[in-house]
Amino acid sequence: MKLLILGGTRFVGRHLVESALSRSHEVTLFNRGNHTAPFPYVETIIGDRNHDLSKLEGRRWDAAIDTSGYLPRSVTALAQVLSDAIENYVFISSVSVYADLSQSDIHETAPLATLSNEQLEAANAVDSSGQISAVNYGKMYGGLKALCERAAEAVLPDRVLSIRPGLIVGPHDYTDRFTYWVSRIARGGEVLAPGRPGRGVQFIDARDLAEWTIRMIERNANGVYNANGVYSVSGGPNSLTMATVLEKCKTVSDSDARITWVSERLLLAEEVAPWSEMPLWVPEDYKQGLMSINCDKAVSAGLTFRKLDETIADVLTWSQSNRPQDELKAGMDSAKEQKLLRKWHETH
Repeated sequence: MKLLILGGTRFVGRHLVESALSRSHEVTLFNRGNHTAPFPYVETIIGDRNHDLSKLEGRRWDAAIDTSGYLPRSVTALAQVLSDAIENYVFISSVSVYADLSQSDIHETAPLATLSNEQLEAANAVDSSGQISAVNYGKMYGGLKALCERAAEAVLPDRVLSIRPGLIVGPHDYTDRFTYWVSRIARGGEVLAPGRPGRGVQFIDARDLAEWTIRMIERNANGVYNANGVYSVSGGPNSLTMATVLEKCKTVSDSDARITWVSERLLLAEEVAPWSEMPLWVPEDYKQGLMSINCDKAVSAGLTFRKLDETIADVLTWSQSNRPQDELKAGMDSAKEQKLLRKWHETH
């Protein structure tokens, strides 16, 4: 198959390219050329999706994978240009599209987030000339992704595969939200961990997501799928807890780390930021649905998961061989961690 991938040089896009090539597909990348492509033998069309879509005209592919759609107008424009050039349009969305993330066991049919006209105008006014991510759009992100899904389907009815992942982890993750825990545990010593040890967590290895996405394209699949880690409503054997993740990190890195569980009450009082400063932590009275998405539909469609030990080992190897550990983009700095640990011990 011939595949057009928007992006393709960083994290999820990179793994999509690797998976497609491993299955003997022909890949074309369309990106701004801001990052060195790890695939010098893959055709790359240099262009900005907001200004240079004409560069895609006159070509044909079996499918296009959009990893960087944030604005409905941008998705509409791309889908229109590609409407006669592709059979399927794959949109990498997000579980953030759901209107109520305080509930657990969220299915694909749950109500979606909406935006006011004023919010949409504000989103369209965001400067997209630099590096863009969910952070740039803040609370508007989920509603924007929901509108993007709708925009793609409006132009290409019954030809859109919308995939809604949660937290994506693995090698080449430029957010470092999972990498922080792998690296911090490997460093050893007393480690501050958030909330209850038995609190459920959910994420997916980017390679599992990419491999399944390519297989779905091969099947000419369409529709909407949640694509996150396995979650069990009953808290059974398929559930994953924060304690399990950290203990696995200790085992894989052969670390002497001593984990101290600090209450959410103290963390919130000290204004510790979930996700960024304390990755994998979602306060239990706030959007816990992010860690309990129902993915039965995707699993039935062939989504599989590698062992957690493998993900941790590969992230540790990649992180240690690529940059100094003090350059992590997420996680708590050592001084603040020690300060909070002292405060916790003084009161408990």
